[in-house]
Amino acid sequence: MTVTSEPTKAPSKFERLKAESGHLREPMASELTNTSQHFTEPAVQILKFHGSYQQDNRDNRQKGKEKDWQMMLRLRSPGGRIPVPLYLAIDELSDRLGNGTLRATTRQTFQMHGIAKGDLKEVIATILRHMGSTLATCGDINRNVMAPAAPFEGGGYPAARQLAERINDLLLPQAAEGAYLDIWLDGELSHRIKPTAGIRKLRTSPAQGPVFSGDGAEPIYGDTYLPRKFKIAVTVPGDNSVDLLTQDIGLVAFSDTKGRLKGCNVYVGGGMGRTHNKEETFARIADPLGYVAAADVLPLLQSIVALQRDHGDREQRRHARMKYLIHDRGIDWFRLELGRYFSSTLLPLKAEPKRKLVDYLGWHRQGNGLWFVGLPVLSGRLQGELKRGLRDLIATYQLDVRLTPNQDLLLCNIASSQRSSVRTALEALGFARPEAPPPLARHALACPALPNCGLAVTEAERILPNVLDRLDRQLKRLGIDRSVLVRVTGCPNGCARPYMAEIGLVGTADGDYQLWLGGSPGLTRLAEPYIFRMPLVVLEPILEPLFLAWQSTGLGTSFGDFVTRLGNDEVWKLLNQGDAASLPARP
Repeated sequence: MTVTSEPTKAPSKFERLKAESGHLREPMASELTNTSQHFTEPAVQILKFHGSYQQDNRDNRQKGKEKDWQMMLRLRSPGGRIPVPLYLAIDELSDRLGNGTLRATTRQTFQMHGIAKGDLKEVIATILRHMGSTLATCGDINRNVMAPAAPFEGGGYPAARQLAERINDLLLPQAAEGAYLDIWLDGELSHRIKPTAGIRKLRTSPAQGPVFSGDGAEPIYGDTYLPRKFKIAVTVPGDNSVDLLTQDIGLVAFSDTKGRLKGCNVYVGGGMGRTHNKEETFARIADPLGYVAAADVLPLLQSIVALQRDHGDREQRRHARMKYLIHDRGIDWFRLELGRYFSSTLLPLKAEPKRKLVDYLGWHRQGNGLWFVGLPVLSGRLQGELKRGLRDLIATYQLDVRLTPNQDLLLCNIASSQRSSVRTALEALGFARPEAPPPLARHALACPALPNCGLAVTEAERILPNVLDRLDRQLKRLGIDRSVLVRVTGCPNGCARPYMAEIGLVGTADGDYQLWLGGSPGLTRLAEPYIFRMPLVVLEPILEPLFLAWQSTGLGTSFGDFVTRLGNDEVWKLLNQGDAASLPARP
């Protein structure tokens, strides 16, 4: 088994399950062919590594009756790229075997909902045969690698995209990939990933030294994989479309004048998930680690993953993310311990320009005579006429799709001769001015929450339009013409990264939310919690004194900056003027 930070203690039930699964086969593989409409809990935990969560439609729950069981399936698409054949395949699958929708996620991929257990094999097999995969999009393993979605051919963007692809190939599991193909494609190994020679060498090189897990079949991960999920993002200097500081590892890629990777600034220890009433859990932004030369970037990532594999908490899952390891032991300890795994040198960080949340909406020159257009899609949900119209457009013009971390969609590789007809088709779908969505909606995020997410305690996606409309009316009434970054989640796990928002609403109970304030528009600062349980119906009166105080300053700074400079005590006084005193405060 994989070495852990507390080798003398008995492994937890979950760690035993992974170790005894045969590299993520059982008990899921055996249960896949039985007649039950759902998997048992142990099988569900293994199923996650294959890209699926078991859910039920909670709107359809009836006392004394079987739940409406269904599976959510998540694709693996580094940097958000969805090739034409894959897009057309999942569009058809979602209509025929899903709930008729596709949802772009905040990690740049698509989720499908409403898949019956008995249809899961057909759906995954079809995805694999159309240039896709779902392996390792959930579970205790490196997840989908993020990168700027824009297909620019200059400015370091190609190097960042290529690095994300290489990280994806480097950190995919090896033995588990074989199990995955055995289960879903009856062993068609032709669909294995085909990494470059350099990546193949790195994937086999940990067979000695501290990076080696002790398991020859899974040299990096071992048979218990990681203690918890692991997230990586790559970007270029100044572009913070990927929410860099919320990642386990964030990389800022520097390129030379010819676009070749020179090296990366490295940040470690970010993460959003927390648990209500458990003060030992918290959101955290990443610490700067240092700068690493291009040749050492991938070995460094292997080393960091191995360090977390060996030292991350394998007893308490809510304390298992790398952010807690770094918080508890400190970044200096982390650097020192990393030296046992990584033999090259970490240098001081290189200077970076101010980070901005870039969204790529509207029309842009892609390079090489091609164009792309960014389309705003609130909460990333494609359905109905919009979904059908996009399918026709993508099929007709053979346009690759790229998904952004803001849940928007880019149509790419548009020839100059096609611009006019594509523009006309988009206008018919409601995208007359894709570069100018409503200001509050432009960067707003929400998780799916109810009715399908089993962790949700209240609504998020379904109430986001109403929340934005209410805030928009309030700001207009007060004469405030600046936008505010709003994010909503139905539970504290933070999938829509609400703790980075200027106004974050985090579900605590049916219709009630925590109020977080003070994040930055550029996603560089954590918000602070102010109200523990706020009925959504009182949102406007609670915020109004704060908005008025912001307005009185002349609106020269963002709302988040205003809140931060004001300070907790003064903010709380203003919230009290809005009747916040009657609500539970400061979780």
